[in-house]
Amino acid sequence: MPNPGVLYSKLTVIGCGLIGGSVIRAARQHGVVGEITVADASAAHRARVTELAIAEHVTGDIVEAVKDADLVVIATPVLSVPELASVVIPAMKPGATLTDVGSTKGNVAEAFRAQDISKIYAIPGHPIAGTEQSGPDAGFAELFENRWTILTPFESEDDHYAAAVAKLSAFWRAFGAQVELMDEKHHDLVLAVVSHLPHLIAYTIVGSAADLENVTENEVIKYSASGFRDFTRIAASDPTMWRDIFVANKDAVLEMLGRFTEDLQAMSRAIRWGDADTLHAHFTRTRAIRRGIVAAGQESAEPNFGRDRGKH
Repeated sequence: MPNPGVLYSKLTVIGCGLIGGSVIRAARQHGVVGEITVADASAAHRARVTELAIAEHVTGDIVEAVKDADLVVIATPVLSVPELASVVIPAMKPGATLTDVGSTKGNVAEAFRAQDISKIYAIPGHPIAGTEQSGPDAGFAELFENRWTILTPFESEDDHYAAAVAKLSAFWRAFGAQVELMDEKHHDLVLAVVSHLPHLIAYTIVGSAADLENVTENEVIKYSASGFRDFTRIAASDPTMWRDIFVANKDAVLEMLGRFTEDLQAMSRAIRWGDADTLHAHFTRTRAIRRGIVAAGQESAEPNFGRDRGKH
């Protein structure tokens, strides 16, 4: 991807965890922003960001952080967005762009619409990338390479808004991401299928294993096969972030959970009655989906760039 040059003179990122920290590092590495400001409510996070020297300015004052920004990225758990939007949007300068990186978009769109966004360009967004790590040290510039970023812009016939969407798309593409535009409700349904429900299943399976009276925790750890280890990696994700996701996207998650429960009952019946043909046909179809994911280059959203993220 050719470097588009500086797209935004000043970038402000609110919340420096895995995604916020990766946006900062990627923006710096690819030269698409001038100066960077980080706003974070955690004094410990602010101190660590200062030590890492990944931003020119670090502050706990959100109004001060966003007032001169050309692009503001909210990178905090999704249930915090309404309150943040009420503070951030009135403080932004006219013509600036506001986006986010949350895994749910309906609630974010609603939070943005609840404010006067007539003088800024509000564009909800979601980079589909991550690891189970969190905090300022977790971020790394390569996180978004060959991954999808979904933007859910509002309906608008304004050419300036369309230009702002195109510019934000170029920002993400500079990191090596592919960009898709989507309606926020459809986004939440799709992500309930491919991300939210799998995480719920992982949390549940790991919790069930831990609660078994006739299997010790030591045995669970000692004899974990690759499948269970994959579940534990997913279940190690940030509890606050995922609590917020399930609350914010409850309708779509419950819809998919109901469908999954029906399918699981069908598998249970096939196993109970020894219906080998049904099981084989199902496993064959799901293997084809896995092969399609690999062929599409989406085999893993967590490249092995090492665990010492502070060096990136």
